[in-house]
Amino acid sequence: MAKIKEKLKSVRFKLFITMCIVITIIVLCLIVANSVVLETFYLYAKTETVRKVYQQVEKYYQSDAIEASKVERELRRIAFNNNFDIFIKAENDVFIFSTDKDFYETLGRINEMLEVENQNNKIIYKDNDIVIRKVNDTDNNLNYLLLSGVLSNGYSLYIRIPVMPIEESVKISNNVLIFIGGITILISAFIASFVSRKFTAPILQLNDITKNMAKLDFSKKYRITDTEDEINELGSNVNKMSDRLEKTIKQLRKNNIQLEKDIEEKSKIDEMRKQFISDVSHELKTPIALIQGYAEGLIENVNTDEESRKFYAEVILDESNKMDKLVKQLLELMKLEYEKREFNNQKFDIIELIKEVIRKCHVMIEEHNIKIKFDDTKPIYVNADDFYIDQVITNYFTNAIKHCEEVDKEKTIEIKIKEIDDNKVKIAVFNTGKNIDEEQLERIWVRFYKIDSSRNREDGGSGIGLALVKAIMSNYDNQYGVTNKKNGVEFYIELPKG
Repeated sequence: MAKIKEKLKSVRFKLFITMCIVITIIVLCLIVANSVVLETFYLYAKTETVRKVYQQVEKYYQSDAIEASKVERELRRIAFNNNFDIFIKAENDVFIFSTDKDFYETLGRINEMLEVENQNNKIIYKDNDIVIRKVNDTDNNLNYLLLSGVLSNGYSLYIRIPVMPIEESVKISNNVLIFIGGITILISAFIASFVSRKFTAPILQLNDITKNMAKLDFSKKYRITDTEDEINELGSNVNKMSDRLEKTIKQLRKNNIQLEKDIEEKSKIDEMRKQFISDVSHELKTPIALIQGYAEGLIENVNTDEESRKFYAEVILDESNKMDKLVKQLLELMKLEYEKREFNNQKFDIIELIKEVIRKCHVMIEEHNIKIKFDDTKPIYVNADDFYIDQVITNYFTNAIKHCEEVDKEKTIEIKIKEIDDNKVKIAVFNTGKNIDEEQLERIWVRFYKIDSSRNREDGGSGIGLALVKAIMSNYDNQYGVTNKKNGVEFYIELPKG
């Protein structure tokens, strides 16, 4: 007895009973509506069909441009598509057209039937030109709709549409509805949770709570109600489990935070060390080989004249300086990429900084015969570390000099500064020349990547410059990038206003 009471209180049972009642009511309503409406709707649809056909036939015979043979083909097509018979006669019963021989032969008897209106010959539509009747031909055991009308040219038109017994259709459809309703009631227990918000709300609430628990969020609790069922019991257990898990995880987090920090710090240091060693090993092979070769030449007196020895010494010094510069750049890049460098942000005039960069590169500009376009009419202040921004602008500018080519018989570098809004300034460096391939636009920011691997060591650079730009701008969390223009390439950065 107690088990029976528990089952009666269960959500599954309540949902099942509710679903059964709702489906039963719906099926009964459909059966009633089907019995009352189907026949009327069926006759209305067929009536509209024959009216439209009459209007279409009227248009055919009104048009002098359509040949008689084409009219007959169209009438046969219409009759075939709509599954009815058409008969047309002129005055004095002169035969004009018929799609069915039997229809033509029995038309006389049909006309006799039409003269007497009774329950077997019921008019369902009538106007000045046509009459549509529902005819019950008891002799031939046939039911059909019959349109009789007169065309504007005097022809008489008859259209016969077989009509299946409506009562039989209603019976069949009602049986189908009852069958579907029975099947639906049987499976209602499995889909009942989607029917009523009243019963599904607790399940959805528990679902949300468990989802949050999976994300380690224990702030939501199940609201216990006065109903004694499995959902309330489950909700209470979920609340207890949530409280215990929250306490345990808080304790674990507290114990692990410091450990995670230590591991992360050690991991970053190890990664930075490995990357630095890898990069240095990769880039110092060539200069070390050159220094070694020229040093051995000096020792072995390959060239005895003073000028050659001086040249050897200058090459060794030059390569040593490049190695020193490369190592410093790598160290700086590592610190920036692993967030080991603090920025000294301050307000400064970006116009003056760009002027200084142009002045430092004056010799290179004259050597390459480049025209500089730069509007420096008024100061524009930004808030950033001027040392690092100087490096960014210098990298962009020197890259522009190296890759600048003639367009319309002129090499041009243009520096543009644009105020984006009240908070940011965009600085762009454009140089005339070839566009960068789309597949290389992302790669150029990777350390040691060079677009033209054939460039010599004097002009090619180390391939670290744009990687430094990326690291600096990523620390500022500001936009940077490159865009192909019509006659060249434009590199840009965004800085906060000062």
